[in-house]
Amino acid sequence: MITVTHLAPACAALAIGVLSAALYGRRRQWFNALLAVLAGAALAVALADARLPVPAPALTITTDASGAIADAQLQAISDAGSIDLAGDGLRAAQWQDLPVRPLRWTPTKEEALSLDFPRTMALGRVFTLTVHRPQAQGAWRLQLLAENGQLLADSASSAAHAPDAANAKNAAVAASSAADKSPQRSVQWLPPVAEAMVLHARVLDAAGKVVASGPVPVQVTADVPLQIVGRFNAPSFDASALNRLLTDGGAVLDWQVVLGKAVARTETARTAITTPNAMVVDAAHVEQLAPAARAALNAQVRQGVPLVVLGGNAADAGLWQRDLGLRVRPQSPTTEQEDQRRFALAGAELTLAPAAFNPDDVAGGEWTTLARDSHARPWAWQRALGQGRVVWIGVADWHRYAISAPRALALWWQGALDAMALAGQSKAGWVLTDPMPLPGLRTEICARGAKPGAALHIDGLADTRLLPRADKADAMCAAVWAPQAGWLALRSEGLEAGRQYVYAPGDWPAWQRTLRREATAAYAARAASTQAATGEANDNGTSDATNATDGTTNGTTNGTTRGAVNDRPLPAMPFAVLFALCLLALWWREQHGNPARPAPGRNADADLASGIPVAG
Repeated sequence: MITVTHLAPACAALAIGVLSAALYGRRRQWFNALLAVLAGAALAVALADARLPVPAPALTITTDASGAIADAQLQAISDAGSIDLAGDGLRAAQWQDLPVRPLRWTPTKEEALSLDFPRTMALGRVFTLTVHRPQAQGAWRLQLLAENGQLLADSASSAAHAPDAANAKNAAVAASSAADKSPQRSVQWLPPVAEAMVLHARVLDAAGKVVASGPVPVQVTADVPLQIVGRFNAPSFDASALNRLLTDGGAVLDWQVVLGKAVARTETARTAITTPNAMVVDAAHVEQLAPAARAALNAQVRQGVPLVVLGGNAADAGLWQRDLGLRVRPQSPTTEQEDQRRFALAGAELTLAPAAFNPDDVAGGEWTTLARDSHARPWAWQRALGQGRVVWIGVADWHRYAISAPRALALWWQGALDAMALAGQSKAGWVLTDPMPLPGLRTEICARGAKPGAALHIDGLADTRLLPRADKADAMCAAVWAPQAGWLALRSEGLEAGRQYVYAPGDWPAWQRTLRREATAAYAARAASTQAATGEANDNGTSDATNATDGTTNGTTNGTTRGAVNDRPLPAMPFAVLFALCLLALWWREQHGNPARPAPGRNADADLASGIPVAG
């Protein structure tokens, strides 16, 4: 699109040329009118300072193994029309600081991997580390080591474990064969204490050679005891097993079990329960309540207390349909074996019987599936009710594993309670989304529950402010450049102290390669969408006023798009020469097309008599 800088003088010159052409047209001097229009147009172009868009040349960039790029090339990107990139690209923080340009990218063929693990977890939860190697060929395994080098977990031993000793050999062979073809490995470990630790992981090939290794930082925090209210209409082994699990886990319990008519066993909480994390009831308790008591229970749930219903002894399907909209059907005796749910945890497999009544796999209505077993079969359903929710547990007979597999049972209930009682609770705390912070590279530290403008204190760094972000409505964020590898201690008013681990530049080069490739692919997609949006706007004939408005609201996107071309000024000298030639031609035609009139004082009649022609 041609850009005109001085529009007013150009319009004035063109208007004068048109007016002059009109005057010549009234005298039927058409050639002179054409010269006047041409002179006005030439003068208008000469005064307009018009600029033509010229596509900028492509910039060729090559990133080395560490992802480094020369500063001169980074500065040249703003003047480039497109980028020809060879290598694995840059990290997301680096791409975000650069203008958007069309990208032609040729990544390297080197192998990459990615790690997935929780950076912060509560004590009593199982730490799971998963490594993905899409380009891996042949057998390989993953090991997790303690800070002192002690082996904590090995994916080979986990994959070969089988709960049935008679079939252990066949299960190990099958697990090993399946693991060889899988692009990922996982290891699990239960932290014994609450502290910040830097574990070590390594990937080994079939010959035992280390393919990749690096630190795995994790911060284990002290767990806050759960506050649970339990109400059961009849004693059961399942309720007793759950009570022992919660007591061993340090939970505060207000527990009541009806043993018979007017006889109940009550366990009073050791401390007052002000806000229970959940109410656990069996289905018979709800079914035996009077309508007024059920209404009071629903009102309590609407205030935000999750209600967990153990469906093992349900008997009245119509009540659940009327009161909660849950359509349940009785368990068929012919498919009871097929409907069992299986869970693989801590090297053991739990096989749990289905409850007496269960919804279909897709509950329908306001009910949704909350959890599935190892074979993707649902076993827990939920629906929102006011500020709280109701959860239906569709399995039973877990008490059988209280002695044979206590650790697996504890982990199963721990995960269930995390999903049912603790999910959705918005707590103040640190939100660390950068998967791999590096020294000298900008990282983002966010805090949920912090006040806007609150100071962020980090040992060894200047204080900065936590400010709101448009893409993080519930958190305040700050940009930090870590000077060196290691733990960063985070402090801010109203928040508990936190930690952020900064990796060394040489840690996990294959994982860094994956992160750069993902960030580069995201940048290329953003450039393509921006280019498509700009082209569509041009095709629709967007007005200058609209473009000016868009430039105000979307300055970052439009500014980076306009920088992809260079403006070349249209030379004014040729048009000035053309203007001068047109004026000279008009003057010549005026002089030679109209001979001079007689000098003053001469008699026109005498001239006529003498045969001298008179002008006019």
